[in-house]
Amino acid sequence: MTKAEKDNLAKWAMEYALENGAAEARVYISNSNSSEVEVREEKIEKLQEANQGSMFIDLYVDNRYSAIRTNRLNDKEELMRFIKEGIKGTRYLAEDEFRTLPDPDRYYTGGGPDLKTADNNFMDIKPQKKVDAAFGIEQEVLGKDDRIISVTGSYSDQYNGRVMVSSNGFEGDRENTYYSLVAQVSVKDGEARPRAYWFESSIFNNELMKDGVGEKALERALERLGQKKIKSATLPMIVENRLSSRLLSPVISAMNGASIHQKNSFLIDMKGQKIGSDLFDITDDPFIISGRGSRHFDSEGVATQKRHVIEKGVLKEYYIDTYYGKKLDMAPNSGETTNLVFKPGDKDLKGLLADIDRGIYVTGFNGGNSNGATGDFSYGIEGFLVEKGEIVQPVYEMNITGNYRQLWKDLVAVGNNVYENSSWRLPSLVIDGISFSGV
Repeated sequence: MTKAEKDNLAKWAMEYALENGAAEARVYISNSNSSEVEVREEKIEKLQEANQGSMFIDLYVDNRYSAIRTNRLNDKEELMRFIKEGIKGTRYLAEDEFRTLPDPDRYYTGGGPDLKTADNNFMDIKPQKKVDAAFGIEQEVLGKDDRIISVTGSYSDQYNGRVMVSSNGFEGDRENTYYSLVAQVSVKDGEARPRAYWFESSIFNNELMKDGVGEKALERALERLGQKKIKSATLPMIVENRLSSRLLSPVISAMNGASIHQKNSFLIDMKGQKIGSDLFDITDDPFIISGRGSRHFDSEGVATQKRHVIEKGVLKEYYIDTYYGKKLDMAPNSGETTNLVFKPGDKDLKGLLADIDRGIYVTGFNGGNSNGATGDFSYGIEGFLVEKGEIVQPVYEMNITGNYRQLWKDLVAVGNNVYENSSWRLPSLVIDGISFSGV
């Protein structure tokens, strides 16, 4: 379905909903194409391709709200029945005065830079090239070390296109593409089976790092040889940049309007207050060219804005959509993150480690949980013991416990090694006084 066809169908569905009893309506039509190839032992284990089109409709009927969805887009009579039944069903729901479309003045109306979030050559990539990429990962590893037990290589890609229209004036569309390569390697170490993975991703296929993915996974697995627990202690924790999001995610969740309204946030009434050290500094920037989270408007059609959400440890913004803005009597901005950019420091990972007399460099989180209301957390970790600035021993099956209210206040160093394979652009972090449980 072309963009013009999606746009026309979305407008028709919106008008049909209004004609049949909806006071307001918002319609999204999306189509996605994806493929995945996974190989192991020089054989294809998974070869999958999917193409799907969907229509989502937000219905506002007699102060009531519902969201309906269908994948049957080619039968107008079926769509008519679908919309009528959706409106009928909505009338059975409880009234909710806070459910409305956004103020039209907040909508994106066009303009701004081309954010370059889609690869125009996505549909031109031949299946054989995808298969070869997966096998290429495996071939980098096979036969390189006698301790190798298994190697898995995989390639995946995805295209998403969406148009959206709202009955109070919004029209917009956006496209995204994504490619990734992943290697997983396990090795023998006595009775233990250390394993590791590595992946690369990109918006554009010709920018995808295709060499070295398997080699990096093997290197990381071999580094795990001889891993063991160490004695429990309170130590500095250095977090690998690709894992920093695990520590930030509960904070962002606690900043969300739904969490605040449901009393499931440890940041209630904390706007304008200090929640971390001066090094805790994050900007939400939707306008990074080819950023993984770049976009001109959010899922409501509201124009995105660059904003400083945490500045020198002070909480500056919550994430508030239209609905929770009304319920909480707060000014809405957007309920979604775009590209979260952590202000980097001036040292690389080697420099961060050099400052550690004794600590643990965390390269993996294994299970665990956090309490959104209190900020308490407990996670399993693996990584390396660091002494006098040098990595001396792989460690595993240890746990960390603490509270997010304190953790970010104990942030003592930030690296310059920003991880760019994500919409959350975070560097390595050093956090003091972490309680590690071992033997």
